[in-house]
Amino acid sequence: MGEKGGGMTDTLANRRVFRSKVDAIRPTYGFEDVSLAPGTDTVDPADVVLAQDFCGIGLEIPVLAAAMDAVADVRLSAELARLGGLSILNLEGVQTRYVDPSEVLARIATADDADVQDVLAETYAAPIREDLIARRIEELHAAGSKAAVSATPGVARKYGPFCAQHGADLFLVQSQVSSARHLATGYEALALAEFARFMPIPVAVGNTTNAEAAYQLIEQGAAAVFVGVGPGAACTTREVLGIGVPQVTAIADVAAARDLYHAETGRYVPVVADGGMKRGGDIAKALAAGADVVMLGSPLARASEAPGRGTNWGMAAPSPMLPRGTRIKVGTVGSLDQILNGPSHVTDGTQNLMGALRQSMAALGARTIADMHEVEIVYAPSVITEGKSWQLRGK
Repeated sequence: MGEKGGGMTDTLANRRVFRSKVDAIRPTYGFEDVSLAPGTDTVDPADVVLAQDFCGIGLEIPVLAAAMDAVADVRLSAELARLGGLSILNLEGVQTRYVDPSEVLARIATADDADVQDVLAETYAAPIREDLIARRIEELHAAGSKAAVSATPGVARKYGPFCAQHGADLFLVQSQVSSARHLATGYEALALAEFARFMPIPVAVGNTTNAEAAYQLIEQGAAAVFVGVGPGAACTTREVLGIGVPQVTAIADVAAARDLYHAETGRYVPVVADGGMKRGGDIAKALAAGADVVMLGSPLARASEAPGRGTNWGMAAPSPMLPRGTRIKVGTVGSLDQILNGPSHVTDGTQNLMGALRQSMAALGARTIADMHEVEIVYAPSVITEGKSWQLRGK
């Protein structure tokens, strides 16, 4: 009996331990998973300050218009600048391929669902023209807006210096997933540190969801880091590629890298929450998670000034081989001013976004966006349904 018992003990002691990847899965949170908890203080909404310096550009509101062809053109950029925000123009979009993009924009907006991907692929097959890049930068300045432009890494190398020479104020190197180390055998990858050092204007970088990647991008000279892989309403990256991290967690992770770098060096690099927000409450949660600025696409595509005519599509949607975006119909609900500043004619939080943000910050005792970073975030998946049975009835 004793020997048998000892043998059993030895067998248990030597049992193999298998570690499954699933065991290491960490919980992550999106906007609908969390809520902001009031503290001991409140402030008057009139005393809330939304202004800040963003990469050397003064903003009165923490809003960027996404570098999407259905969102940002010269007209909307001028209006957003008047309202205190900043628009990013897509260097690989229709504005730099067509002298007058209105016809192709109308064609995309009105194409049948079955045909729209072919229409997009055909539209974006036209070449990018340097003369139109220079022309759009000049038009942005003439309209009263700073000229912030965006391009993917492969195009950035070619057009970055050209944009700087022609007066661009900010250059955003934006890709599906940005990293400090990009491995490639078929071409010479963009070296961010060298590019940022060579460029005479600030170079922002996106997108990432990873703290270590963000820290390395900041180390290499990024003037701002954009956060978000696949959260946008018109983006299908999460479905097509299976990649993405819910935005609240992604923003908080990148903000932690920003804060550590700031503590170590004294240089503060703003974090931009890019995508996934459609209501004032979403914007408030993004700032509480650590963002300094939010980039909005579909919410602004609903403005009467937007070039998409009530539609929106992702930057990767024109891919003829594997689109990671689709055209969506968002409708036109009012002017850009109404969407940002009201008055709101709906109760779902999609209009008067800045009014909602001010009210939220005031109730949370946050006078500035820096104060907002200190607000408590709680896990609260029931917050959108608790006590709302009458509102939800019939939906």
